Amino acid sequence: MFKHLLVPSDGSPLSQEAVRQAVRFAKEAGARITAFYAKPHAPMPQYVEGIQIDRALQEQYETIAEEQAQRILGYVEGLCRDSGVACTVAKSTNDSPYEAIIEAATANGCDLIFMASHGRRGISGFLLGSETNKVLTHSKIPVLVFR
Repeated sequence: MFKHLLVPSDGSPLSQEAVRQAVRFAKEAGARITAFYAKPHAPMPQYVEGIQIDRALQEQYETIAEEQAQRILGYVEGLCRDSGVACTVAKSTNDSPYEAIIEAATANGCDLIFMASHGRRGISGFLLGSETNKVLTHSKIPVLVFR
């Protein structure tokens, strides 16, 4: 029935378990997975008397966010590889993760979004509790929520 799953992850324990279950589901269904991560935008630099400060901090934030995205998406890729499930990865920078998830599912031609019921917030990921609810509310693509 479902042949292409979008699996958003933030690296939290529940999200990682949802990924494991999504891989099992995809294997049984003969489906493929697009692993997805939404990076938050770096905080805006602060200006004092026209002089920008904290540019180094902003660059460090972006580096950490990219490293985290690679680690989280690499985890999904590894599980898929070990299970023989085809996997691609996608990421975007967006302060509205639910919008990024729906956009990624649409852009990649996914027919199911398989996500955790909640996750974590901040640089370490994005808040999936309310984000999951927003995806459920706004998505035209079916959503399977793992609890």
